[in-house]
Amino acid sequence: MATAVAANNMERLQMAEAVAREKMIDRAVVIEAMEEAYQKAARSKYGAEYDIRANIDPKSGELTMARVREVVEEIENFSTEILLEDAQTKNPEATLGAFISDPLPPMEFGRVAAQTAKQVIVQKVREAERDQQFEEYKDRVGEIINGTVKRVEYGNVVVDLGRGEAVVRRDQQIPREMFRQGDRIRALVLDVRREARGPQIFLSRAAPPFMAALFMQEVPEIYDGIIEIKTVARDPGSRAKIGVISSDPSIDPVGACVGMRGSRVQAVVGELQGEKIDIIPWSDDAATFLVNALQPAEVSKVVLDEDAERIEVVVPDDQLSLAIGRRGQNVRLASQLTGWDIDIMTETDESERRQKEFEVQTAMFIEALDVDEMIASLLVSEGFSTLEEVAYVDFEEIASIDGFDEDTASELQARAHEHLEAINTAHMKTATDAGMKDDLINFDGLSPPMLAALAGEGILSLQDFAELADWELSGGYTVSDGQRIKDDGILEEFDMSELEARNLILTARVALGIMTEDEAFPEVEEEFVEEGEEHEELEDIPASEADAVFASFADAPAEEEEPT
Repeated sequence: MATAVAANNMERLQMAEAVAREKMIDRAVVIEAMEEAYQKAARSKYGAEYDIRANIDPKSGELTMARVREVVEEIENFSTEILLEDAQTKNPEATLGAFISDPLPPMEFGRVAAQTAKQVIVQKVREAERDQQFEEYKDRVGEIINGTVKRVEYGNVVVDLGRGEAVVRRDQQIPREMFRQGDRIRALVLDVRREARGPQIFLSRAAPPFMAALFMQEVPEIYDGIIEIKTVARDPGSRAKIGVISSDPSIDPVGACVGMRGSRVQAVVGELQGEKIDIIPWSDDAATFLVNALQPAEVSKVVLDEDAERIEVVVPDDQLSLAIGRRGQNVRLASQLTGWDIDIMTETDESERRQKEFEVQTAMFIEALDVDEMIASLLVSEGFSTLEEVAYVDFEEIASIDGFDEDTASELQARAHEHLEAINTAHMKTATDAGMKDDLINFDGLSPPMLAALAGEGILSLQDFAELADWELSGGYTVSDGQRIKDDGILEEFDMSELEARNLILTARVALGIMTEDEAFPEVEEEFVEEGEEHEELEDIPASEADAVFASFADAPAEEEEPT
């Protein structure tokens, strides 16, 4: 009999070892599943209300089972609890809150109990296998893996990875790419999610990082970190652009990625079904990088609007179609690559626009200053575009214009002042007629046209003004669903920056007592250290103070270095 029991114990361990080896999971997980199966089978025999626990010795395989009850002062559940005095008859050292175990005799499992135990073991092993699969692939996001096409369902490709399955959804495949059962496939691990039905592994062949990972495999300098891929833009299956930079001046990043006779880039092109790839040298200067990104088109002029993250590009008339590309592909990829919105126009279009602006400004000066077209044209030609510039510029700048003398300059500035005063008077009347209070009218930093604009939006008191957000004054951009949406500001037409708007609002809050001066404008103490002395570490600097420090450095003029 003892020999039979020992044989059963060894069979238990051998079964656990075989399952662990087959499913490639820890043997302890299988033994834990077997213990739970024995517990469930025992409860089905003795009663589900009992707390029955099974234990399998991992060395000998011996199975022991026991009924466990908690020691309490007053019993509420006779199946799982025992009084203190009764527990102390079994174990004199028993205390409240402890557990008393009563060994159970060996039991014979019937067909139903054995089937239940089998289901528990299968379920626990499957859960362990899923956890193992998730742990294996969750850290491989961004890597390229190989697999075999198992089946194609509704355009989605199910891939057999050996240890599990993954899927390449239709939108993550290269267009016109066909797969059949048994085909080998390389793809990027895009995402790994833990779901009720098991870990879901999503692959991609259309994502930009897939191309970057392919170049890393083909170009040793990228793998070693000498060359870095800064950004990638793709139109899968058609065309792509990548920006690369080298940390070693002696290594050409573009040439290294192309390879001898194009061998390296052709290996990537072959994997991507003939997708054309433009390799572009990266530059920190947005204008320079954009000019490179629009290749092969030539660029005549670039104008940046950093606040709107928009670039205006002027190209020769015969280069327009090349810069835009087929169905806008070239400019679209360049925009994705740089992260800027791009407006392209020809030199003719720009000339016409500048001519129209010249005519509008000339007409404005003719009307406002009551001068003839020749004088107005001279002012515009010299760079004057607003009445404020004429009124407040240094007197000598106007007098130095060819054809002007001191009397003319004096008269022009006098007329500009007079017209501006008339405009300001009209704007002040608009604000007062709307019911604007004196505390806002007398607030420093707001001109009469600004007051009229605020009145038009119902901002009639300093309290109303203090409750605004900075972007409500200066305007800004909100990103929604990956799209930049323009938020118009009340004072945006006056070229008010977000920082200027924030300072005005904070000043208003201080004036109303909502904030203290120190809360609104915290001071930053700067310590100047003599040469040779050690710098003390700065600790716990608030973000606002840190921004002020960095701004002070940014605004400071750069010192010229002496030649060595």
